[in-house]
Amino acid sequence: MVTVIDGRNLIHGRLASVIAERIMDGEEIVVLNAEAIIITGTKDKVFAAFKQKVDRGDTTKRKGPFYPRRADLLFKRCVRGMIPWTSTSGREAYRRLHVFVGTPKQFQDCEKEKPAEACRKITGKYTTLGAVSKFLGSNVR
Repeated sequence: MVTVIDGRNLIHGRLASVIAERIMDGEEIVVLNAEAIIITGTKDKVFAAFKQKVDRGDTTKRKGPFYPRRADLLFKRCVRGMIPWTSTSGREAYRRLHVFVGTPKQFQDCEKEKPAEACRKITGKYTTLGAVSKFLGSNVR
């Protein structure tokens, strides 16, 4: 069974930890609207943290680690850090996660879920994963 989660206005780390637990339990999950996932903190600090991760890999010499720039891949990379990636069970769980920017046609009429753990009232400063992606130079909006 496939669970469809709408990522609009959900908190990045909380959503990633909920999804990591569920894919490790064998559930297949599809996340929609990855560009609208919220990252709390001041915009400058969030942008600097992601920029530092992207700059860590040297693409001219083909030396990693290579960090993604697209919003959907940024979210997948966050979930990847929360599962045992080096084990077989972690790799299989990672294959059960599908993340999309926007909403594809096949998921428009589906019933969408919003995990209660990731829904919090935002009282401070925040930015979206789409804004971070745009800052990093992604062409996918």
